[in-house]
Amino acid sequence: MRHTRFHSTLLAAVSAVLLLVGSAAAITGGQLDGEGHPAVGALVADIPGVGRVPLCSGTLVAPTVFLTAGHCTANLPAVGVDRVLVSFSAALGASNALIGATYITDPAYGHDRGDLHDLSVVLLDDPPVGITPAALPTAGLLDELHRGGALRGQLFTNVGYGYSGRETGSGHPRFLYDGQRRVSTSPFSSLTKSSLKLQGNGNATGLGGVCFGDSGGPAFLGESDTIAAITSSGSQTCSGASVSYRLDTPSARQFLDQFVALP
Repeated sequence: MRHTRFHSTLLAAVSAVLLLVGSAAAITGGQLDGEGHPAVGALVADIPGVGRVPLCSGTLVAPTVFLTAGHCTANLPAVGVDRVLVSFSAALGASNALIGATYITDPAYGHDRGDLHDLSVVLLDDPPVGITPAALPTAGLLDELHRGGALRGQLFTNVGYGYSGRETGSGHPRFLYDGQRRVSTSPFSSLTKSSLKLQGNGNATGLGGVCFGDSGGPAFLGESDTIAAITSSGSQTCSGASVSYRLDTPSARQFLDQFVALP
């Protein structure tokens, strides 16, 4: 999620990395995913002078194509990172199998006030074994559903490796991180030309949301394997509404068409 700095329990280095990616949005009000969504993985980078750090979440959309948010990779060249790693394990750890990869940020990211172009593809050196890629949406899918009234009350499934919540009390809040893949459900809120807004967790919905570290992770349409959008930003308290970047728009499809067959 594109936010300013925050306190975490991960490593002292994580705060520097979060500033580097501009924010990384975790699942809140959800539960452990286990093997529920094996195509969702974690983006990891070896930062010079810092070490190996988890950055964002993402999804396999073709045998060797992993999709994440543009703000997760846009500033990596500035710190000398031209290679990244991806894990599809349900929990990050020392024994994780990591796949080497290169990344390509949408060149239009940050250059269009009307459309964030918050996309990046990560090209894996090898396909992960036994994992079926998730599906991309057809052109204009969300517009079509919105016109027909089907988005009213529609639920979306968030999946990611981000922070699972926060501790409150004296001083600054501490965000909790354990490197595990989680899943939550959020109701539809509104739709713009390039973004899908979802309601956050709390008493109003009784459901869940996303937080730091979930950036780039999928917002699946209902319980399907179709990614309607990817997590882009949210509230600094990880309790409010979130914004996901749509994948069914002409601009998103123009970028993705270079790397994967579109439906």
